[in-house]
Amino acid sequence: MSYENIISEVSGAIARVTVNRPKLMNALNRQTLEELAHAFDALRDDDRVRVLIVTGAGDRAFVAGADIKELAKMEAMQAKDVAFFGQQVFARLEKMGKPSIAMIAGFALGGGLELALACTLRTASVKARLGLPEVSLGIIPGYGGTQRLGRIAGPGVAREWVLTGDMYGAAEAHRVGILNRIFEDDELEEGTMKLAETMLSRGPVALRLGMEAINRGLNMTQQEGEIIESDMFGLASTTDDMREGMTAFLEKRAPQFTGK
Repeated sequence: MSYENIISEVSGAIARVTVNRPKLMNALNRQTLEELAHAFDALRDDDRVRVLIVTGAGDRAFVAGADIKELAKMEAMQAKDVAFFGQQVFARLEKMGKPSIAMIAGFALGGGLELALACTLRTASVKARLGLPEVSLGIIPGYGGTQRLGRIAGPGVAREWVLTGDMYGAAEAHRVGILNRIFEDDELEEGTMKLAETMLSRGPVALRLGMEAINRGLNMTQQEGEIIESDMFGLASTTDDMREGMTAFLEKRAPQFTGK
């Protein structure tokens, strides 16, 4: 499929999806969401891809939010359908079973921050600005922001960010746990790639099982989550990757994982 609003490319085991509407600050309209849904499904099924980087074109914005001109014309049921569709698109990313990194330069606001929150990890330049400004427009986040933010940074942070609609700098977003790493502007690309390459050097089955244990455990008691963890630990222990990892450690060499 050819895309008009995004760029999807694969280099080695790393895929990159770029929201490519720089003149509109990479705002998310319906077509862009549909293209993202298609790209996420394709990359999920692409055996070459082990890590995904999501970013925005240019240095002004990762994604500056939803397309307000499009949203302003909607009636209640239309708006509900749009929110549900956006949630399903971002769920594709969150649940694809491969780690993803949101690489944020510039603004990540509204739907843009919600897209970043659906990624496994988030990196940003020191000048990035993040926030959920929807209440200033008389609405609330609709693409999962009210749910993911509290799970990532805690309910206190979620309440402040959602109810004030304020923008925050990268340092504050890192302090409260929304950003995993921040870099100088000219080091963002290199730093994000190093993070991706670190994950590439680990056992791919173990990464998938680790993510599954975390995600499923978030909706359980700790005791129930530990049962899931022990199940995932047991599955990991049956793999060729486990045997290779243990052997490589004992032989004092780098492991050669095959994802089996």
